[in-house]
Amino acid sequence: MTAPAGGYGTDEIKVTDSGATALALAYARVLAGESNLGLVASWCKTSKTDIGAVFRLRGEPFFTRPLGIDETVADALFAQAVAAEFDINSDETNTRVLDAYTRASCNPRGIRHIVPTREAVATSAYEATPLRAAQRAPYTDGAVALVLASDDFLRSNPECKPLARISGIGWATDEYRLDGHRLCSMKSARAAWQSALEQAGVGSAAELDAIELESQTGWHEAAYVRAFGIQRDETISPSGGAFAQNPLFCTGLVNAAEAVLQVAGLAGKVQRPRVRRAAAHSCHGYAQQGNVVMVFEGIGATQ
Repeated sequence: MTAPAGGYGTDEIKVTDSGATALALAYARVLAGESNLGLVASWCKTSKTDIGAVFRLRGEPFFTRPLGIDETVADALFAQAVAAEFDINSDETNTRVLDAYTRASCNPRGIRHIVPTREAVATSAYEATPLRAAQRAPYTDGAVALVLASDDFLRSNPECKPLARISGIGWATDEYRLDGHRLCSMKSARAAWQSALEQAGVGSAAELDAIELESQTGWHEAAYVRAFGIQRDETISPSGGAFAQNPLFCTGLVNAAEAVLQVAGLAGKVQRPRVRRAAAHSCHGYAQQGNVVMVFEGIGATQ
């Protein structure tokens, strides 16, 4: 998160990098009693933005930036580190990419990219070893908004019917450095995940019916599945995640909206059966430096 700023003449907080972080801040204000009703909105036009330039300008100016570090190089370094740590290979990564594209092709809110062939993914050009071009989710334009209301507001306005309840949100930021230990330990992802699940009273991933992961590459999904202890493939990103739509800086908040739709039974063709709890994940910064995890419950869901 960088350069947060308030609004003029309105109670407003601006957050860059991650729409999911904005939801976390809005949730904290409701819990603190500072807000009863809020709008969390995020948008990104990657078609008008040189994403690589944005990331290169974030590099430390004397040592890192001259090396040409950007999001592609950072993600490739992450892929190298987690491949060695978790024994992840290209075959698994390619399978995860194809599965994500297949799920995404059914998502009525997605771009509906053509599902590539395995050969097209496996033989696409290397962007930075070991990351191939087709293993990365394509960027898209997009926007998403959620309305957040307190229990007091809902009691005072019974005509307003909520779709879901937030039962836990965790967020964490890791070191700026891209050394091997930082990359493979995934400390911020694990910390955000653990915090959100503890708040929600959820013991493990097995108690979640859907988990929307922000996986910018197939290597990311393979790493998150291991770090979070996800064992049921059918719970992973029913929406297709970033392979359905990937407006980079609000993809995490899109995941939150997809998780809300899952617990509300309104996800359409990508709806999973009997979803009571769903988690949404977001990452931002170089090589998933920052992470946000949100747990949602359906209205009336039992513990």
